[in-house]
Amino acid sequence: MSANTFHTVRQLLRAVPAALARSPEQYDVAGKVVVITGGATGIGFALARLLRERGARVALVDIDGAAADAAAARLGGRAIGMRADVADRADTRDAIARVREHFGGIDVVVANAGIVPKPSSIRLMDPADFDRVLAVNLTGVFNTIHPALDDIVAARGHVVVVSSCAAFAPGMGGSPYMVSKAGVEQFGRALRVELAASGATAGVAYFGVVDTEMTHGTLDDDDMGAEFGDLLPWPLNKRISAAEAAASIADGIARRAPRTIAPAGWEPYAMLRGALNVVLDQQLSTDERVRSLTNRLEQRIRADRTVVN
Repeated sequence: MSANTFHTVRQLLRAVPAALARSPEQYDVAGKVVVITGGATGIGFALARLLRERGARVALVDIDGAAADAAAARLGGRAIGMRADVADRADTRDAIARVREHFGGIDVVVANAGIVPKPSSIRLMDPADFDRVLAVNLTGVFNTIHPALDDIVAARGHVVVVSSCAAFAPGMGGSPYMVSKAGVEQFGRALRVELAASGATAGVAYFGVVDTEMTHGTLDDDDMGAEFGDLLPWPLNKRISAAEAAASIADGIARRAPRTIAPAGWEPYAMLRGALNVVLDQQLSTDERVRSLTNRLEQRIRADRTVVN
């Protein structure tokens, strides 16, 4: 190891305690304007309700405009619903402009909207499914945040991008989701560094298995999805409620956290994934259960296509 490399490593190691310490800065959302995409249901609605209880004014943006309006009505005052498809850049820009016009500005943005693909191997995947997942989960994050950044900087506000612990692991049968969430992670990290000089902040939220309708449709209501889910060992297979996920985000906003992870069982994996993934990739690629599941998944896809044709 050269002297320069050794010095760099030593400096990084010295910075570890500070990086792991919780930020002493507190951010009070009372009176602040918070935009939440995917806000009509699940984690998004639970977060909107919690932040409103803490005094925030909330805009629930969702592709289902009627559901967004109904969700806002359930919250009562200081909440509005807004329809937008985050994959549509102009649509989302217009929604952000309408939120700004209604409330007079934007202090916090939570890019939460996301979808999952139909289970498929990469070989037999419909390219349109891959494109749609990345359009919503990754490009949709950019489309949501970009038009609000001048507001965030002016208000010295905060941004949260919702990634996933799925970004840490190989995504057999659902690779577009893992790819998109890994991209969201990197987007959030870059944004935090870029915003630092302005006094604004950004953080990445990671979740394991959250008990939502999306999870039920992906893991519980699909036999093969359930089998893939069973590959997760304890405590990684522990489920949390949408309310618990929302609390993780809300508390992260309150301390301008660079990252939040829930449930806590994923934290060691997150810290050690560089080494663990080398072992995990090898283990999964030789696991007969995984091979069998992949083969049966491809057989099901071919059978479904035969029926359609």
